[in-house]
Amino acid sequence: MNHAAHWFYVGLKEAGAMVWMTWWPLVFGFTLSGLVQSFLPRDGLRHQLGTTNATSVTKASLLGIISSSCSYAASAMARALFARGASWTNSMIFMVASTNLVIELGIVLYLLLGWQFVVAQIVGGVVMIGALALLAHLFFSRSRQEALRQRVLEDSPPPSISSTQSWRQRFSERHNYERAAHYTIGDITMLRKELLAGFLVAGFITVHVPTSWWSHLFFSGHGWLTVVENVAVAPLLAVVSFVCSVGNIPLAAALWFHGVAFGGVISFIFADLITLPLLLIYRRFYGTSSTRRLFFLLWLVMSGGGLLIDLLFSAVHLLAHNRHTAAMSGQFSMGITLYLNIAAALLLVFLWLASRRGENTARDPICGMTVDISALVATRHHDAHQYYFCSQRCAEKFDSQILTGTPSESSTFDRIDPVCLMTVDSRTALNAIGPDAATYYFCGEGCRTEFLASPASHHRR
Repeated sequence: MNHAAHWFYVGLKEAGAMVWMTWWPLVFGFTLSGLVQSFLPRDGLRHQLGTTNATSVTKASLLGIISSSCSYAASAMARALFARGASWTNSMIFMVASTNLVIELGIVLYLLLGWQFVVAQIVGGVVMIGALALLAHLFFSRSRQEALRQRVLEDSPPPSISSTQSWRQRFSERHNYERAAHYTIGDITMLRKELLAGFLVAGFITVHVPTSWWSHLFFSGHGWLTVVENVAVAPLLAVVSFVCSVGNIPLAAALWFHGVAFGGVISFIFADLITLPLLLIYRRFYGTSSTRRLFFLLWLVMSGGGLLIDLLFSAVHLLAHNRHTAAMSGQFSMGITLYLNIAAALLLVFLWLASRRGENTARDPICGMTVDISALVATRHHDAHQYYFCSQRCAEKFDSQILTGTPSESSTFDRIDPVCLMTVDSRTALNAIGPDAATYYFCGEGCRTEFLASPASHHRR
């Protein structure tokens, strides 16, 4: 094997070992996240977020946790909440909670870095939320917030539909489980590039970047000055790494492996909301000046949170010290890991099959993510088809594809709703059996209910 081939082989092997270590917890975490998103009502909280106080901050955080998603979707949903009446501070708190206080993140952290980092992530998430509640108004005055609201109202989606289902109804109806499968597969589909990039970057960095290089970027051996510098620089590294959400955990593990301070690693994990692509999205959403303010606010909160966590954990003697993790050895452990990974693969197949059915959801034709059409972020109507998107970013990419004549083909709108005559995707649309024993598909629950109440007046359309 020549030198170049060996270089690639070693890097890919290390990345593969990380995937092997985290495969089953990733599937398990995304499955739990899908169940939470499907069964926990979200819409009922939105009208209570208009003012910033302890109660609304708690509710915004809870809404973010149960809406756990990748950074792109979180930024789009935060914008939608802001347009619908939530305060600017609560919208930003939602965005932080939905990307940092999520199930799959904690599981991967535990596998790659250990329990201390899981606890630090949870405590740090709460610290960042508190800091945002206290500092946001210093960066965004009331007049600036109102100007931002007017800007986003120009292209905001319609209000969401509130759910009235009881818990007994939720757990007894099969479509809620099918929708959970939709969320799980959709989240994995949307994050697949971020996860792949994160593992590949981390694998090659771990084995090919010498420790001496990191000493030029991060201080070491200078006591408290090391921690201060590390927590300040680590988020800036996240800006140019292009890796966000769960995908940045393997790279965080590589930083820890190469000697970055505990607080610096935590700050880097926090910084999944200021990668360069997201800053460009903020610029499109809110303008250049507000994006600059938002960046400095988030950077300050993330760096300060990492510093506070390092000081707190040092004071109570909870700082992690072992810089070797099982995923950094390039080895593929068998035993229980093998069986759990096989079980996870089978579960993923089952979820994929279940996701082919469902209610009140659609698939984003750009990224493949499942979209809850009762809480829309963006839609487009083109060539007699209605398209749903997880974020304005995907909608704008769809617009550009239409202009160039290369629309995405990941969604197939192959049925007509017999009530409203809208074209729908049979893989994700609601359905019912008509009096002629044929299956009919619907754009939403309203049309389905009307059809079932009077099928004879619609089934021959």
